[in-house]
Amino acid sequence: MKHCFGSHVSVAGGLDRGVTRAVELGCDCLQVFTKNANAWKAAPLTDTSVAAWLGAFRQSGLQHPIAHTSYLINLASPDEVLLEKSIDALIIEWQRCETLQIEGLVLHPGAFTTSDEATGIKRVVDAIVRVAQVVSPKNCRLMLENTAGQGTCLGHSLKQIGEIIDGATDASPAILQSLAVCLDTCHAFAAGYPINTAGGFRDFVREIDDVLPSGSVRAIHLNDSKKPLGSRVDRHEHIGRGELGIEAFRLLLADPLLGPLPGYLETEKGTDPESGRDWDAINLEVLRTLAGEIA
Repeated sequence: MKHCFGSHVSVAGGLDRGVTRAVELGCDCLQVFTKNANAWKAAPLTDTSVAAWLGAFRQSGLQHPIAHTSYLINLASPDEVLLEKSIDALIIEWQRCETLQIEGLVLHPGAFTTSDEATGIKRVVDAIVRVAQVVSPKNCRLMLENTAGQGTCLGHSLKQIGEIIDGATDASPAILQSLAVCLDTCHAFAAGYPINTAGGFRDFVREIDDVLPSGSVRAIHLNDSKKPLGSRVDRHEHIGRGELGIEAFRLLLADPLLGPLPGYLETEKGTDPESGRDWDAINLEVLRTLAGEIA
């Protein structure tokens, strides 16, 4: 089985610099932000920046470019002003990904805050349908990400993710081709899925088959967890150094459904004080060793 490993990389200095950083790390794939993740506004993409990104990517040998949306977007919000800002922001981000020929845009479903789960899910469904109708995507899928379930955040169960996709597809059947799922290992564990045991992992995969459309899972966020099973707290740790542990990644990489999917690190940046090596390089090496690609 061929594996595809990469990381979320910085695009400081230009989107093309993200490609350079991913290549220097030895990535097979990469994830980026196409704009400031903590700001609503985005400077328009210039022809120069688009050409630089596309040129760098084509020459890089990298595969499966994806992006992550701004953390400010909340499609489940009962606040109409915030909801409309979120919809407008998602339209822009999805359009940017189309322009950049990015194949997936990862989105947290949102938090229902003062409303309730059913109302929140309905708002997310309606918003996604509206956004897709404006964008009319040709290349980029909107990837719903499972969450740890902090507070009122939706998406901590695979069932909720399935309900959102089913609701959007019922409203607009053609939209199914524009939707996908990105699974995060840390989030699944923190939400209560014991994917670090053979039985727990088997049940997790069975639930994917039961509640998500066939073939909808297109990407994996490879993160260990600083917090224990069912903590509902989203804190990423380096591979094999957290509560999730190395066994979860061994099980995942050996799985015929999830193992071949592109996997992206979202672990802490910087260097290991003991070895002086880049943490992304260390984590990639651990994954490749588990996958049998490094002796």
